[in-house]
Amino acid sequence: MVASAKLEMASPEHKGLAPFTRESLEVMEQHSAIKHSEEHKEDLKPNTDLEAGKELPFVYGNLPRAMVSEPLEDVDPYYKNKMTFIVLNKKRTVFRFSATWCTLSPFNSVRRTAIKILVHPFFRLLILISILIDCIFMSMTDLPKWGPALQNTLLGIYTFEILVKLIARGIWAGSFYFFGDPWNWLDFSVTLFEHISRYSPPNFISIFRITRNLRILKIIPLNQGLKSFVGILIHCLKKLTGVIILTLFFLSIFSLIGMGLFMGNLKHKCLRWPQENETETLHNRTGNPYYIRETENFYYLEGERYALLCGNRTDAGQCPEGYVCVKAGVNPDYGYTNFDSFGWTLLALFRLMMQDYPEALYHQILYASGKVYMIFFVVISFWFAFYMASLFLGILAISCEEEKQRAAEKAKKIEPELQQALTELQEGNKAAETKTTEIEMKKRSSTSMITSLDMLDDATIRHKEELRKSRKRCPFCWYRFAKTFLIWNCSPCWLKLKEFVHMIIMDPFTDLFLTICIILNVHFLALEHYPMSLETNNILNIENQVFIGIFTAEMIFKIIAMHPYGYFQVGWNIYDSLIVFHGLVELYVTHCHGLAVFRSFRVLRIFKLGKYWPTFKILLLTLGNSMMALKDLVLLLFTFIFFSAVLGLKLFGSNYKIYACNIDEDCQLPRWHMHDFLHSFLNVFRILCGEWIETLWDCFKVAGQFSCIPFYMMVILVGNLLILYLFLALVSSFSSHKAATTEENDEAKNLQRAMARIKKGINYVLSKILCKNQNVPEETMDNASNIYVKENISDHTLSELSNTQDFLKDKEKSSGTEKNTMTENGSQSLIPSPSVSETVPIASEESDIENLNKEIQSKSGDGSSKEKVKQSSSSECSTVDIAISEEEEMVYERGKPKRLKNGYGRRSSSAQISRDSRKRKIWQNIGKTCCKIVENSCFKCFIGLATLLSTGALAFEDIYIDQRKTIKILLEYADMIFTYIFILEMLLKWMAYGFKAYFTNGWYQLDFMVVIVFCLSLIGKSREELKPLISIKFLRALRVLSQFERMKVVVRALVKTTLPTLNVLLVCLMIWLAFSIIGVHLFAGTFYECIDPTSGERFPMSEVMNRSQCESLVFNESMPWENAKLNFDNVGISFLSLLQVATFNGWITIMNSAVDSIGVDMQPNFEDNIYMYCYFIDFIIIGLFLPLSMLIGAIIANFNKHKVKLGGSNIFITVKQKKQYHALKKMMCEVSQKPVPRPGNKFQGFVFDLITNQVFNVIIMVLIFFQAITIMIQSDEQNPKIDIAVYWINSVFVTLYTGECVLKLIVFHYNYFTNGWNVFDFMVVVFSITGLFLPLMVGYYLVPPSLVQLILLSRIIHILRPEKGPKVFHDLLLPLVLSLPALLNIGLLIFLIMFVYAIFGMYNFAYVKKEAGINDVSNFETFGSSMLCLFQVTIFAGWDGMLNAIFNSKWSDCDPDKINPGTQVRGDCGNPFVGIVYFVSYILISWLIIVNMYIVVVMEFLNIASKKKAKTLSEDDFRKFFQVWKRFDPDRTQYIDSSKLSDFAAALHPPLFMAKPNKGQIVAMDLPMAVGDRVHCLDILLALTKRVMSQDVSMEKVLSEMESGFMLANPFKITYEPITTTLKRKQEVVSATIIQRAYKSYRLRQNDKKTSDIHMIDGDVEVQAVKEGSYFDKTEGNSTI
Repeated sequence: MVASAKLEMASPEHKGLAPFTRESLEVMEQHSAIKHSEEHKEDLKPNTDLEAGKELPFVYGNLPRAMVSEPLEDVDPYYKNKMTFIVLNKKRTVFRFSATWCTLSPFNSVRRTAIKILVHPFFRLLILISILIDCIFMSMTDLPKWGPALQNTLLGIYTFEILVKLIARGIWAGSFYFFGDPWNWLDFSVTLFEHISRYSPPNFISIFRITRNLRILKIIPLNQGLKSFVGILIHCLKKLTGVIILTLFFLSIFSLIGMGLFMGNLKHKCLRWPQENETETLHNRTGNPYYIRETENFYYLEGERYALLCGNRTDAGQCPEGYVCVKAGVNPDYGYTNFDSFGWTLLALFRLMMQDYPEALYHQILYASGKVYMIFFVVISFWFAFYMASLFLGILAISCEEEKQRAAEKAKKIEPELQQALTELQEGNKAAETKTTEIEMKKRSSTSMITSLDMLDDATIRHKEELRKSRKRCPFCWYRFAKTFLIWNCSPCWLKLKEFVHMIIMDPFTDLFLTICIILNVHFLALEHYPMSLETNNILNIENQVFIGIFTAEMIFKIIAMHPYGYFQVGWNIYDSLIVFHGLVELYVTHCHGLAVFRSFRVLRIFKLGKYWPTFKILLLTLGNSMMALKDLVLLLFTFIFFSAVLGLKLFGSNYKIYACNIDEDCQLPRWHMHDFLHSFLNVFRILCGEWIETLWDCFKVAGQFSCIPFYMMVILVGNLLILYLFLALVSSFSSHKAATTEENDEAKNLQRAMARIKKGINYVLSKILCKNQNVPEETMDNASNIYVKENISDHTLSELSNTQDFLKDKEKSSGTEKNTMTENGSQSLIPSPSVSETVPIASEESDIENLNKEIQSKSGDGSSKEKVKQSSSSECSTVDIAISEEEEMVYERGKPKRLKNGYGRRSSSAQISRDSRKRKIWQNIGKTCCKIVENSCFKCFIGLATLLSTGALAFEDIYIDQRKTIKILLEYADMIFTYIFILEMLLKWMAYGFKAYFTNGWYQLDFMVVIVFCLSLIGKSREELKPLISIKFLRALRVLSQFERMKVVVRALVKTTLPTLNVLLVCLMIWLAFSIIGVHLFAGTFYECIDPTSGERFPMSEVMNRSQCESLVFNESMPWENAKLNFDNVGISFLSLLQVATFNGWITIMNSAVDSIGVDMQPNFEDNIYMYCYFIDFIIIGLFLPLSMLIGAIIANFNKHKVKLGGSNIFITVKQKKQYHALKKMMCEVSQKPVPRPGNKFQGFVFDLITNQVFNVIIMVLIFFQAITIMIQSDEQNPKIDIAVYWINSVFVTLYTGECVLKLIVFHYNYFTNGWNVFDFMVVVFSITGLFLPLMVGYYLVPPSLVQLILLSRIIHILRPEKGPKVFHDLLLPLVLSLPALLNIGLLIFLIMFVYAIFGMYNFAYVKKEAGINDVSNFETFGSSMLCLFQVTIFAGWDGMLNAIFNSKWSDCDPDKINPGTQVRGDCGNPFVGIVYFVSYILISWLIIVNMYIVVVMEFLNIASKKKAKTLSEDDFRKFFQVWKRFDPDRTQYIDSSKLSDFAAALHPPLFMAKPNKGQIVAMDLPMAVGDRVHCLDILLALTKRVMSQDVSMEKVLSEMESGFMLANPFKITYEPITTTLKRKQEVVSATIIQRAYKSYRLRQNDKKTSDIHMIDGDVEVQAVKEGSYFDKTEGNSTI
């Protein structure tokens, strides 16, 4: 707002603008010559407001007509002497030109004419219109007859543009010349190629026409915002260089590992083996329609295109009886999925990194190689999909933050200039000029600001600006019309009616009634379903009419109360009127054919809730502001998508038509192709959504690999960069918005008033009903006050209370002011958040507070209680670090005597008192004994071990448990033992802590629930009718949560970061509800189709057109009219379908059904309703992308808030792990080993110099890379000669590495094994030698040849070595290492959740029919297979197939009476409801945890980056300083010679580092120097610290702490008296030099005088003079530092 204000402020006269004349050019040339001769360095930088392409600020005044399109002197001081001039057009846009050689003179008439044409706004408009027309023609497959003529015209326009630019700017490659701009190079090249294509041979025309598509990118330089974002993204790419290199490095490494492990395995198939006495011809017995003649004897699963893969390992896929596993045929997926060469392996690894259809590749590898290799995929998923993605997100987040800071700094710079301009306007101008200015500002009122000093307040500016815009949008006659006809103040009767209506419509209960109506209307909208009875349909129609009437009445009443003019000034009223208008129109057009879709707009009524919902308004306002700020980025993304779609159309469009038979047997175009623009656009959109591998295979078939891969890589990489940057910019805006700045409107306040009145009325009625019980005893009132005090204390952490010494006295004297303040603060938050002493769902601290409350009541100042409160142990179950541990507090509370309230107790005899005291003492002793047992560390370890064992025992209860009788009996006894152990533990804690303290602790409530589960499962085993109770045994694993502090910390952190986002989550669900209702309106009942039971395919439209024809077809039975398993028949199943679209699992099937749908009871037809793709595109953008950014932004905001509360530490680690964090940080920053002294022996010394030389390390790294290249060039089924060559190459590498190891052992001796890297190298050598000779003894079958290569390849990790490898790799790995403790904790929680869900899946889905996503590898039969399934769901891969198999619950899909061998369970049907709840709940929980994992790493990356950017010093910087100091002061004298200061400063690490030449900077630091020109360590450190932290406010404090700390660490510091400083010494040297030179000059003059007198030069005298001169030169040289 401030910047726009600046642009609109204009003084009536121009300032600083002068015509560019010949005299100006001469002056510039003179200044340039003087500057060139003096070689003066200027610190000026170009003014960002005066850059070319931006508008001239109005501070420079009005622009006279005589200066428009004329050369002017450059107003930017930076370009004053750069031989440039500027030209301004009518819109005040700045154009900068060069006035130097290689161009026509600025005063040449031809150039002036070209400049006037170039800067004219219509010229740019002409070019823009030409490009848009060209884009339309590029997207057309068939051009009209007049198309070539128009293309020739456009080519002429582009050629004319280039000529104008060449004449106006000049032919050169410097700044402001034509070829100095890369975009001009693009224009010139495209136009040149287009001219060449007119006269080139036909073979080359297609190549040059493809380059014509680059003209779409010409839109970018025509828009300054697009151009600036391109610059920002290029800057991001420069920052991403290190991450890109690291990603390629690891992709190559894992590709080589994949080649070594899986080369040729995907060719293993099940081949039918002839049986004895079998004479018939081998053939395919599966009935698969896709087999070909050459492979007819392979085994195919039903409905599968490719043969079943198999392996020779026991855990690999096994062939059915009669088939053997052989290596034959081609690889799956048309031969494109394999690990047979480095190129294909790299593509497979890139596919896994991008997580595109990974479940298929998982299953193929696990079938062919074995389930144990799932570890390989887990590592790849973690490393690429998580960590490398986190690095990309972190660097892009840093770029976003830098851009925001740059914009903020620019706004700060503009603000003082704006104030100065306003002051000049108010003080310096006359009244007439001021009036003129006001007139000018009125002409620009659409974007003008109020010229007053209060314009700095953003809210005031926004409010006043909106008023000015609304009032000045129309001419004055409109306001007269509005005042006459739209403001109704007719008669007193009307005014009374208006006041009455105003009172009714503005009443709080009216708003409450309208809110209830909106909610009911949404509920009725969600009730629509298919099939729906006529009665239900009539009810919904009546309901719709009723609510339309209510909303219409609301609008009419508000118009009466507010006048039409006032009503339509409010945005929400306009929205309400549009909804009413839509409802009234719908009543008349709903029965018209083709307009039934009009009713889908009913969902807009849902968003009427936003008027009463503050969170919705905040998010909407933030989204609007963000999209306005990022509109250029959105336009850039759309431009790229359009360009990619057109490029794909031109590259591959014709190939899809010509080679369609390569894809489809019927030679029909597939669904996803690029033959026309729409399908090409959809294909690009699908690629950007992350699914590209299947369309890439089709592209391979029609166009080849070398043209498809570059196109797909461009779309994937550039598109994802744009999307990620846009996503992070939105997340940053949502995480940094301030809710407090948005005020609640009257409707939201009215809801609060209405609820307050209702509560007040209910309390009044209750008080009247209970009037008899009003005389409450005084004791009850005291208890109530005690409870209030207790609740008030709970708002503080106990650690805060315990740190106050006079806590009890202060609490007695405290007033109610603090209580009221706390209550108000708690009610002001817009987003609900947990209290400071988190009580849900984890441990409550009520017992602690009760303890403190008793102390307050007692006023006794008991010493023991004070000691209890002051102890600093932390509770395991509390959500904050409290002063006393949980068990100690419980014991303390339990041990205290029960006090009689208020001193009123019964009097009893002394005997009764003694009996009671003895009983009490007995119970106290029992409680203390139980407490000692419970608090014993051995007991805790025993319970923890029992918890782990009882949890692990669940993994053995798979489908084979009935066949393993011994294990089953052992598990039954173990269940009984564990049940008794946990019951005993519960009883001991009851005795130790008491019932109240036990059941008010959240973690103990969880333990109690688990004990109940144990008991119920035992009861279920005893009785047959209670057997379903056994299925709840999976809840036993939840007990692990309460036993381990690491999991407690993660749960607490997740609660803190998630619960406050519930409001945002509800907004997101409201958006999904709107899309679900629209989906029901569009697709309900349209996904049904008639299926041919013999082939399983859909009947074509020519044979069956509707349901009745399908049911009339009889081939011994009617054809099934089946519905898709995922559809939009009701809102519930619509939510599930949208979830699959949101996770991009099964979304292609859903979209195919939607675009094929025609109508209810109509047979679907191929892409008959193709524009329904728009529904899913809108949902992905509006329903997924934007809500996801809102939700993650809210989570990050809460994460940062709680991190600040903890003092900046990670909220996912424990107190002990914070020490591990600092230890890891120290380990990553310290030198890994101490330097080994050079041996005295000559031979050992020579070898030492050899192996410690940097060249030796480089040679070793080159050898490692050469060895990696030898693996890359290999392939499956290669020539045997290559195998022999590879064997000898490996032998050479083993010999060289062995030689290196021997040399290091000769030099280092035992020190060799003190370094972990050396130990690793030694193990590599040992295993390599073993792997080289072992196959010769046992054979290559047991030991594959690739084993030695993989062992040798492991040495390549030396490149990640902190001291040897590139520093950028070390910086990128640092966030991962520092995040390891938090990631480990979160990983443990994920594993526990996976364990619980795996056990639940084994109990419920173990016998589900194997189809779709359930197969021999991925199923719920065993614990390992269940974990494999859940791993796939965790990465959102293939869960749609598993759910599809579980949906088989009908007789037509499964057999409920099927006998499962080895068990008593019958049937293979699933339970759809349980399956939906199972997968949806797991997806939400795992997504939430994984998002926090990303946040942890990205925030750690941002934390490291911010510390580097801030000019502050950390402990690591000081540690590195002293490490360098040891090299320069090996004797630890604490001093170094002043001559070494330059080398020492250059050897330091940033930020203390001082690059050479640095002698001048060292002298300027004025360091104290002792005798012998020595400088002390502390003086150097203090001076360098002062230099780095010169702008820091806390510098003096840091310096004093450093000095005191150094003195404590070095108590025996040698005291000295500084004799001088570096600055004084430099002054002395300079003075001595001046004196020496003067004396030398005097001597030379004297010698010359004697020479002139004697006319003779003595030889000896000459020699002496030369010696003296050399002596002076030597003295001068030695006097320098």
